[in-house]
Amino acid sequence: MTGSADPSRIVAALRDRGESVAVAESLTGGAVCARLVDVPGASDVVRGGVVAYATELKATLLGVDELLLAAHGAVDPDVAAAMAVGVRTRLGAAYGLATTGVAGPGPAEGKPAGTVYVAVADSEGAESRLLTLDGDRASIRASTVDGVLELLAERLRTR
Repeated sequence: MTGSADPSRIVAALRDRGESVAVAESLTGGAVCARLVDVPGASDVVRGGVVAYATELKATLLGVDELLLAAHGAVDPDVAAAMAVGVRTRLGAAYGLATTGVAGPGPAEGKPAGTVYVAVADSEGAESRLLTLDGDRASIRASTVDGVLELLAERLRTR
């Protein structure tokens, strides 16, 4: 990967700022955190990650409101934002990232495969983004990792 979402550039930017990141993952199952820790020196900036694949773990581990989950399901922009806030707060990081969605092959929660929300949170608030992705399960998951890292890279550029 090249460009601003390159994990090496993200790790370097966080190190230069003296900041850290934590990751809450559902459909990516730890792939975002893995991509970041592939970078030498990532231990300086990566606090850790939570794989909350089951919906109830989004509430118990990340503090996502159970009423929000009951009303909208796990594949929702507000859920993604709450996951990012929750992991940021609980792991004591400057930035929290989150992924949730439908990797496929079939639909879930009434949403088609490729419906994905990524989010980033920092001290100024949280932002979520819808990604509408095509492809098989592996490519949807890989594109989600790229998408959430791009969202963090954008946030780093504006702060």
